[in-house]
Amino acid sequence: MNKAKKMGKWMDAHIHLDLYAEEERDALLHEAFADGGIAAVVAVSMHLHSSQTNRTLAARYPGQVLPAYGFHPEQPLPDQEELNTLLLWIRERFADKESFAIGEVGLPYYSRIEAEAEGRSFDEGAYIVLLETFVALAAELDRPIILHAVYEDADKACDLLEQYGVRRAHFHWFKGSDSVIDRMIKAGYSISITPDVAYEEEIRRLVQKYPIELMMTETDGPWPFEGPFQGQATKPAMVQEVAATIALLKGISITEAEEKLLMNAMNFYK
Repeated sequence: MNKAKKMGKWMDAHIHLDLYAEEERDALLHEAFADGGIAAVVAVSMHLHSSQTNRTLAARYPGQVLPAYGFHPEQPLPDQEELNTLLLWIRERFADKESFAIGEVGLPYYSRIEAEAEGRSFDEGAYIVLLETFVALAAELDRPIILHAVYEDADKACDLLEQYGVRRAHFHWFKGSDSVIDRMIKAGYSISITPDVAYEEEIRRLVQKYPIELMMTETDGPWPFEGPFQGQATKPAMVQEVAATIALLKGISITEAEEKLLMNAMNFYK
């Protein structure tokens, strides 16, 4: 184990490394892992090419970049050949005994509400079938699954998780009603908190309600943030501020919050 990994205090449990410019990625990761800052990151994927890029980065930074493979729901559906190729590729990674999670997968909440607002038809059913495919795959391979499922879509995702007996579920940048929050807590599903906890009241209330034992930190980089992060490029080190804000909202010390949040993520992703 190298020094930087051993000293890491924080984990970015959801970042799109492949969406950063290729020439920026190594500098971003070197900075993140330097001086014991970031212990590890979870690199989520958009599609097959994205998954292949994240696999390459994981091989370059073993134990520090954990790849997650899947198909992001906020884009047009893959055709059957494209989907089959991705699923076969993921199963090959499993056969080769590689470490990975399933994700980012889920339901297209933002695409759906945009279509509805514009009076366009939207076939959500096909996306539910796609999500079921990945939930079934996570169950088959016994891998954690990273979900893009907010508000009413979270209940639909929970239905599938329960149907297939998937317990290691990570809802990233989650937002939802009290009823679905209670359902997720009872099921033991994890959530991750982004830098907008510094200025979004909805996220601050979520942190106060959700058990810290089921919580992680993330950036969803390169997604940009507002408030105190306005105009800043999103980097993994921003999770330090996320952890500090969680500590404040939970009424515990920063050290205790950092230790719990890091341990949660390390245990979840093993």
